[in-house]
Amino acid sequence: MKSAVSVDPRLWGWLAILLAIGGLLYALSPILAPFLAGAILAYILNPLVGRIAGKHVGRTFAVVLVLLLALLAVVALLLIVLPLFSKELRMLAERLPGFIHWLNQSAAPWLAQNLAIEVQFDLEALKQILGDALQANQSLLPKLLGSAHIGGLAVLGILVNLLLIPVVLFYLLRDWHAIVTRIDALIPRHLHARARKILSEIDAVLAEFLRGQVLVMLVMSVYYVSALWLARLEFALPIGLITGLLVFIPYVGSVTGFVLGTIAALLQFGSLGGVAWVWLAFAVGQALEGTLVTPLLVGERIGLHPVAVIFALLAFGQVFGFFGVLLALPASAALLVALRHLRTAYLAGSLYAGSK
Repeated sequence: MKSAVSVDPRLWGWLAILLAIGGLLYALSPILAPFLAGAILAYILNPLVGRIAGKHVGRTFAVVLVLLLALLAVVALLLIVLPLFSKELRMLAERLPGFIHWLNQSAAPWLAQNLAIEVQFDLEALKQILGDALQANQSLLPKLLGSAHIGGLAVLGILVNLLLIPVVLFYLLRDWHAIVTRIDALIPRHLHARARKILSEIDAVLAEFLRGQVLVMLVMSVYYVSALWLARLEFALPIGLITGLLVFIPYVGSVTGFVLGTIAALLQFGSLGGVAWVWLAFAVGQALEGTLVTPLLVGERIGLHPVAVIFALLAFGQVFGFFGVLLALPASAALLVALRHLRTAYLAGSLYAGSK
């Protein structure tokens, strides 16, 4: 007769701790976004700070220098993208009536003849709406200030979160080694060797993913800007940059770039012939990213199934918001490492094998 399988009581203690941590993270999720963003950036920038800091350069000075370089990079990107988008919006307002006219003259008859769908756009009403929108630019700030009593708290919350990110990032980078040492000291001694091994594997996976993903973003940004320029798209630079920089969020970057590129191409060329070259640029970009760039620069060590990727994005986004989407894949990769070790321990333990 088989006896009941005995379970180590410490297992229930660890499960209770994990459940308590999970519940605490869920309860605090509305305020965790700036801390998650700061932690992600600190992990990425810490190696650079470590290389700069040395005998003649203090770590605090190295942190300040790295943050200034990061700020300059962000400002440079904004100076490139924002003026181009401002120009694109104005040209969109100017060319949209012509595009609507093309729809009424070409697309609407085709839809009516082949699909029995009657579509007709009011060009004069659209012109009036666009004219009012362009004139409203001068009075936009007073309107925003006048409506501050409605969304003032939400705007204040966004600003506070944005200001917290560099503060959290500074202290995490400055005290990185002290934080790691304190966490290491809290690990039970009988689990210390195994925990260090798991953490080192997680660090290797995250390093390959996060730092390799930066290279993927740079390579794909150069590709999309070049490919859209060859397709003669006027807004190749901003659309290519946005598409390339958003590739670290699966599906979001490609879909966003495809939609923006299609709209810009329709407004510029006014026919599907010019749009086809833009679509070809995105199709080739997706093929290159999936089959060559990402496997070469990031590798396949993460090994997440596409369904798991979608679930991770939705789950982390639901709990932590936008920064949860950014955290989803690296956190899932780290969790996979822990689950592999847990599976090995489970298969080797008495709970799986049972006892006679």
